[in-house]
Amino acid sequence: MEYVLLIIFSTVVDYVAGIQIERSATKKRRRLFLGMSLVANLGLLFFFKYYDFFSESVRTLFNQFNICVDLPVFNALLPVGISFYTFQTLSYTLDVYMGKRNAERHQGIFALYVAFFPQLVAGPIERSTHLMPQFRRIVRFDYDRVVSGLRLMLWGFVKKIVIADRLAWGVENAYLRPESATGLELSIATLFFAVQIFCDFSAYSDIAIGVARILGFDLMKNFRQPYTARSVSEFWRRWHISLSTWFKDYVYIPMGGNRNGRWRAYFNLAVVFLLSGLWHGASWTFVVWGALHAFYMLAERVLSESRIGKRRFENNRWLSGLAPCVQVVFTFVLVCYAWIFFRASSFHDAWVISKRMGAGLLHLDRSVWEQLLHQPNSVLFGFVLVLFVLGVQLVQRWVDLGALFEKSPLFIRWGAYYMGVLVILLLGVLENDQFIYFQF
Repeated sequence: MEYVLLIIFSTVVDYVAGIQIERSATKKRRRLFLGMSLVANLGLLFFFKYYDFFSESVRTLFNQFNICVDLPVFNALLPVGISFYTFQTLSYTLDVYMGKRNAERHQGIFALYVAFFPQLVAGPIERSTHLMPQFRRIVRFDYDRVVSGLRLMLWGFVKKIVIADRLAWGVENAYLRPESATGLELSIATLFFAVQIFCDFSAYSDIAIGVARILGFDLMKNFRQPYTARSVSEFWRRWHISLSTWFKDYVYIPMGGNRNGRWRAYFNLAVVFLLSGLWHGASWTFVVWGALHAFYMLAERVLSESRIGKRRFENNRWLSGLAPCVQVVFTFVLVCYAWIFFRASSFHDAWVISKRMGAGLLHLDRSVWEQLLHQPNSVLFGFVLVLFVLGVQLVQRWVDLGALFEKSPLFIRWGAYYMGVLVILLLGVLENDQFIYFQF
């Protein structure tokens, strides 16, 4: 119950800050109230999510020099959704400060924007310019809109209960014992986790968007077939879109973006991805995950700016035709490798997994495959789920399956609805497993 006071505090602070920013006649005064909003929101986030991580890191660092530093540790529970609603309220005050919108005077509408229940816990992180005006509309019942929302929710439940939670078993089994798992097991577990986290997180987004749609509100799309991306930069235009665009609009561009030369653009990009990694969790594994994506992006930019061999490649019809497939596979492999650090319990585990995967894949024999295929919850079923998800994404890249489904005959649509419910009941993991992003 006491954690409800945190969101109330954040709401009151940003409501007052927005009005005062708009009323202020001088830039200095406007910065003062913007700073009040930043300190209040980021201060809460730092205390509850990062303080213990910071104190432990400082203690470890000084211990290397035989200096005893004893900082207090609070072990405070992380309030659910704090990373999401603090960023959402910050986007409002930043938009008011930058003149993108007027300050909201209606306390109820502003409070509803901060605590809108479908996307409060795990996004999408909505902008006030998009969501807040919808609260002033008169919403009437619309059958097609409600059906569309329910259909999206059903698809979300299938992805979460049938696919993500099924794959979680194989991931847990390998990542909890990296020292004893084989390289092949860890490779398969990493592949499974890539699909698990997509299905888990996008499922929550689908359910949130579906609930909001039933109520008459439109939330932004958070995923667009990310595993069909041909580059890491395209991956981030398709993965967790609400967060990646938040960092772009409120960190990367205000820092100068790519307007101040190549090296400053590289620095800004690295900062954004390190902050993105830290946003996901108070652990060095998340920082390394962000650093890996920063390295990918920087390498991609350097290569794209180099024209060595580019003309020869473009003139080769066979190579240029093969390039999209190679790019998709290569990007997927890079993203999967970074997921190791995202999923591992510690940096040591992540390092062990990386080494064992590299060595284990070079020494495969028939006994390893037989051992995997005779495990409970056969790996074969996991591969079927993985291929299904990746196949759907590839098809959706070129075909709008949602629009195609809506135009199909009524009996096909109702058959699909019944099939979805049946699949959940027969194959779903009907346990109380929370969404992965609840911990962030």
